[in-house]
Amino acid sequence: MNDTIVAIATSSGIGSIAIVRVSGPQALNIAKILSKKDEIIPRYAYLSFIYDDEDVIDQAVMLYFKSPNSFTGEDIVEFQCHGGWVVANEILELSLKNGARLANPGEFSKRAFLNGKIDLTQAEAIAKMIEAQSVDAAKILARQLKGSLGAFVDEGRELLLLALAHSEVMIDYAEEDLPQDIISSIQNQLNSLELKLENLLESSKRRHGLIDGFNVAIIGKPNVGKSSLLNLLLSYDRAIVSDIAGTTRDTIEERVKIGTHIIRLIDTAGIRDTSDEIESIGVQRSLRTLDEADIVIALFDASEEWDEEDDNIAGIIKNLDKQKHVLVVLNKSDLTRKLYNAFLDSYNILNMSIKTDSNILSKKLEELINSIAVGDEIMLVSNRQIAAVENSINFIKDAKKPLLSEELELFSYHLTEAVKAISSISKPYDNEDILEKMFSEFCLGK
Repeated sequence: MNDTIVAIATSSGIGSIAIVRVSGPQALNIAKILSKKDEIIPRYAYLSFIYDDEDVIDQAVMLYFKSPNSFTGEDIVEFQCHGGWVVANEILELSLKNGARLANPGEFSKRAFLNGKIDLTQAEAIAKMIEAQSVDAAKILARQLKGSLGAFVDEGRELLLLALAHSEVMIDYAEEDLPQDIISSIQNQLNSLELKLENLLESSKRRHGLIDGFNVAIIGKPNVGKSSLLNLLLSYDRAIVSDIAGTTRDTIEERVKIGTHIIRLIDTAGIRDTSDEIESIGVQRSLRTLDEADIVIALFDASEEWDEEDDNIAGIIKNLDKQKHVLVVLNKSDLTRKLYNAFLDSYNILNMSIKTDSNILSKKLEELINSIAVGDEIMLVSNRQIAAVENSINFIKDAKKPLLSEELELFSYHLTEAVKAISSISKPYDNEDILEKMFSEFCLGK
């Protein structure tokens, strides 16, 4: 990391302000060259002209953060210039000309991690903050920037290290007098940690839509009103509406804001047996869409009697993953109801008319999403973190078996793997950690 990197830190396009960020040993020198200033005081905002040799290219706000008191832990200079395509790119090119190189994706955060300014949970929180699809997600990620997930991981890691240290001492000093209840104490602590990890894992999987956006799929038999419902939620005619069954032959996806959440709304092809090859492909895509959905809106026509196609939809809903939330909607509630079936008794039914009710479904969806969003203050925000917790849980389960039979070497092996797994969430495991824990917890006199 002896080189200097530069990148435009704001999104491309037209805007009032753009930020060009330079980090590394040549950052200050580049700032002096571009501003023609002999001295630049750290953390002082300069309204300065920016030069290309003798030509002025912009008047910008320039900030210098001296190492190690910066985001990356290196010297950083930020140029807050006028937005647009031209000026920011000129400053970028001048920085490259004067000794910087173009930063790789995520390299500023990578340097911050390598220099000990942030841990991996904070780095991933930064990345996910940009992609957050709800206000709740932004709040959760802000807490993780302050270290909430890292603190949880450190607590679990310390508990595992302490149990591992006890095990290593019992192996190495089997003839010493050790507390008789130490194994049961370790077992209780592992049970407690395992439960906390399982609760965190379940909560995070249930609420993953807060980060990436909840997927809401509309299913039903042909000509039941799915496309009309999509158009109603979007407040414009996105899908073609027709009385001809099978009009929608492929999935249609749009993003829409419901309350404080951005959701991905998916209108699927009408699900039925068909000999039409194109329509059949659309039906298969609809079924695959359900695998990715967090919420399924099952739409039925209340003005028609229950038939085999309704039976088919009911069967699909019954087989859905328990993690999915199903909202059963009876359309055409303004007409005489003819639709009755015992299947409907298992669900809270929303009666509405797509032609007349504009807000009732939006409010119901908002209530449902808000109920899903409720949970602990911390959550796992990436597949990497989820996999690490799953591995930790499995290794803890594996470790508890030999602990009961006092096979301590095998117990230590599985517990070491658990420590590595949970440590990977925030920072890599170091073998020195176990030695520090051993010598801090025990006075062996050896």
